Amino acid sequence: MRALVTGGSSGMGLEYARELSRRGCELLLVSNRLDELESARKELDCEICCMDLAVPGAGRELYAWCCRQGLEIDILVNNAGMFFMQNLSAENLPKAEAMLRLHNETVVSLCTLFGARMKERGQGYILNVSSMTAWIPAPGITMYAATKAFLKSFGKSLSHELRPYGVTVTTVFPSAVDTPLYPLSDGLRRAGRRLGVIWTPRRLVKRALRGLFHRRRMVRPGVLNYLVPALVRLLPNPLIDRIWLRWSRR
Repeated sequence: MRALVTGGSSGMGLEYARELSRRGCELLLVSNRLDELESARKELDCEICCMDLAVPGAGRELYAWCCRQGLEIDILVNNAGMFFMQNLSAENLPKAEAMLRLHNETVVSLCTLFGARMKERGQGYILNVSSMTAWIPAPGITMYAATKAFLKSFGKSLSHELRPYGVTVTTVFPSAVDTPLYPLSDGLRRAGRRLGVIWTPRRLVKRALRGLFHRRRMVRPGVLNYLVPALVRLLPNPLIDRIWLRWSRR
């Protein structure tokens, strides 16, 4: 089987690639970081494609590239992501728009195009990486949480469309993962790992892929995935307003 992993040159994406390689899959890694892709190719002996998936039409372009190369994709891992913590404003609107394209527009294109090929063959796996923030209001990462909430709804509905044709669609909702995507100090990372609050990429990836190959529609790893949304739902909206106002002033 051949697996396509977006954002596969580093962090959680590279760990997906390593685990899928251990399971005997051929790999195609896609990222906009050529040096990291070359390093991953040397490590994993895989196909690479350097492409910016946050530009309009990127999903269609990647699908067309795979068709030209004669590459059939059996496992699609939509992992590529970006992150910033700021109040949404005119100044960071370009970043927000890029995030919308990367997290949603490109994912929809890839799922639709590769999903149609899987449907024709009667088998395939699609894994979309969402976030625990999809379940809660998240001021300061408003666009991030909203795009991940879209993936929650999209993945659930798409799974019902494709499952009768042998195609599994799984959405995974990581809480905190120890990757460079999140700007945490080394001390906080170490403390979080010791407390079990922050997951290592390998642990998260193994859980996500186990859920995918067991044909689960959703994977919500860790007790925080259930505890935090439940607690946030108990908070009155004015209190959430005040908490964010105090945090943002810091």
